[in-house]
Order: sequence, then C-alpha cells, then structure tokens
Amino acid sequence: MNHLRTLIFQIFFFGISVPMVLLAPPVALLGPRPLRRYGNAWLNMLRWSARHIAGIRTQIEGTVPKGPVLFAAKHQSIFEPLELARLIDAPAVVMKKELTRIPIWGWCARRYGVIAVDRKASASALRGMMREAQEALKGGRSVMIFPEGTRVAPGESPRLQSGFAGLYRMLNLPVVPVAVESGHVWPKKGPMRPGTVTLRFGEPIAPGLPRPEIEARVHAEINALETEAADARLP
Repeated sequence: MNHLRTLIFQIFFFGISVPMVLLAPPVALLGPRPLRRYGNAWLNMLRWSARHIAGIRTQIEGTVPKGPVLFAAKHQSIFEPLELARLIDAPAVVMKKELTRIPIWGWCARRYGVIAVDRKASASALRGMMREAQEALKGGRSVMIFPEGTRVAPGESPRLQSGFAGLYRMLNLPVVPVAVESGHVWPKKGPMRPGTVTLRFGEPIAPGLPRPEIEARVHAEINALETEAADARLP
C-alpha cells in the first residue's frame, strides 16, 4: 500500500511541479517577490498532496519567530526544507551549489534568493556565501541553514560543518534551532509512509557566543528529538 501511495503522490506532484518549473522563468523576470509568491503556491501544493495523498501530517512545537533570524535545522528528508520555507515565509536557504546548476530550476533558485555554497569551499567562496546572506538580511529575510551539511537517517547526529559558525559570527543574528523528525515517513530510500512530521522550534540563542558553545548548543537542540527517541527505547 505504501508503494502505491508513493507512486500516486509522485505522479500528482511531479505532474504539477514540472510545468510550474517550466513556467517559472517568466515569473522570475518580474523580480524576486513575485517569484517567491509563485514558489509559495508550489509549496502549498506540496503540503496538500503530502497530507491528502501520502498521509503525512505536520506537528509544530514552539513558536516560529518573526523578523530576521538564523534558522539552524536538522535535515532528514526532502519534506522539511520545503515545509520550513513555507512556514518561515521565503527565507534565504543555504544549499549546495550543485543544485543551482539544474537547468531552469537552478536559475530560478538563484533569482528566488537562495545562498549557494560549495561544500569544498575555498575562503573566497565562503566569503561569497556571507555576502549573499547579508543581501538577504537587507531585504528583511531570515536565513536558513542545515548545519550538519547533509540529509541524515533517523538516529544519526554528525558534527556541525564549519560554515555554520562562520555564518553565525558574520551575521550577528539570534539562532533558532529546529529539531526535525521526518525520516520515518519520507526516508531517503523506500516508499513514503503515513505519519506525523514534527518540527520543533527552539528558543532563540543570542549572537556573539564563542564557537564551541554555539556549536554545542545548536547540535544538542537540533538533535533533541533524536535524544528523546533514544531515551524512550531504554528499558
């Protein structure tokens, strides 16, 4: 049943997404704001299809803050980057540069205002990432990063990538950690499964903390749901 549900979701989702992507360039020529509104329509469609076809619900814990902040989130599935972009209202998302090379979509993503980063970055490339993040702040947008650097399976908690601490120091913004539990319903391999995705927004952490402290606090908070799940399994 899960395989059938996944197939129906993919037919519906990609059947709508492909023409929307092909129609995005004319919208992008109108400017970033119309493109973000267009992108939000696509994100709302994803939310609807995930809920009504795949049976995936979303549970929000904590408060989504207003105003420019640096969101640091766990990454377990395809779902949460898109759902967080919808909830936060078009943040500047830090993503790997390879994604911006996808024909049409990549160009639109840059017009949308993502922050492209080379994970094998030189110092100059990292400075470019900082400049793009500062441009986002000038427009009143928040910045969102997945500080572990990649999508991980439930239970995994790799160390934070060095780019997070540099971005935190440069932007001088409060950090809002976001713990995520989504890999059990939308795994990297295998079919989607009905269930609830939990997104837990932590309390803002003040700017200006030493690197070891901010990394330790953010790592602990984005992995809080992992810790709770492990504790629940103990006899």
